[in-house]
Amino acid sequence: MKKIDTSTSINGIKLPLCIMNASGALCSTNKELSNLLNSSSGGVVTKSCTYKSRKGNVLPRYFEWDLGSINSMGLPNYGIDFYLNFLEKKTIDKPIFLSISGLSEEENYFLIQKANQSSKVTAIELNLSCPNLIEKENMLGYDFDKISNFIENIFKFNKKPLGIKLPPYFQDIHIKNVASILNQFPIFFITCINSLPNGLFIDTNKESVVIRPKGGFGGIGGAIIKPFALANIHKFYTYLRKDIPIIGCGGISSGKDIFEHILCGASAVQIGTQFMKEGVSIFKRLKKELIFILEKKNYSSLNSFKGKLKNFQ
Repeated sequence: MKKIDTSTSINGIKLPLCIMNASGALCSTNKELSNLLNSSSGGVVTKSCTYKSRKGNVLPRYFEWDLGSINSMGLPNYGIDFYLNFLEKKTIDKPIFLSISGLSEEENYFLIQKANQSSKVTAIELNLSCPNLIEKENMLGYDFDKISNFIENIFKFNKKPLGIKLPPYFQDIHIKNVASILNQFPIFFITCINSLPNGLFIDTNKESVVIRPKGGFGGIGGAIIKPFALANIHKFYTYLRKDIPIIGCGGISSGKDIFEHILCGASAVQIGTQFMKEGVSIFKRLKKELIFILEKKNYSSLNSFKGKLKNFQ
């Protein structure tokens, strides 16, 4: 039987498996990060960190139902020093993506400078797409005028591989505009998509919203957002320079979902809502399901079908 290769490369960063966790999902504490390091995931993404520790929004702030999840976490994290110190003490045998999400452009510059000083950080994932901050009205990922100047300033000093986690876009012209900005810089990868902002889920028995922050409004994740994730991945794959890999995120709960993400152009994937439900055992299950599909289709590697989505025939 032909050996199936489920490893991948993100611009030279080798992942032994194309599946990892999404930032925000079970990757905040010492125990959660240790579990990920000891798991079969292809890489580890930390919780998006800020300069100082944050408690985040009031509880309850996360809710799941059969088709998805809603959250308004508000970036609870222990601050960048906690994550850098944690990594410093560990023996690490897989890529580490330090996710950062400063509350201002200046804070992001500071966080990136700090991350540059750590030999344990393989790459930085700059989160421009957190939809649940009460302090911020607008996500930088939707402010096209500011993005270019902001990224230009980063690359005046940044030496680490740096990727950008993007919000979902709903118009072709917006994806085209963002891609044309990113194409001007030595971006290592993009991650798309983050949760769909400003969703609402209702408990009909209580006639009430299900989370407390922001009047019940939050980011929507899980199976329900997969079509939006696939659309963004496929469009970015079309418009981005071919040397900027895409990490797909959104609605993955099976090997079939991973296959679809890669078919649309993703080089690797991240799991959020389903990882919250299953924990680290999910990586082995998804790898097994993905291999089953590739064997059935007679593909030996991800590159055999990556980005080769066909139009209707």
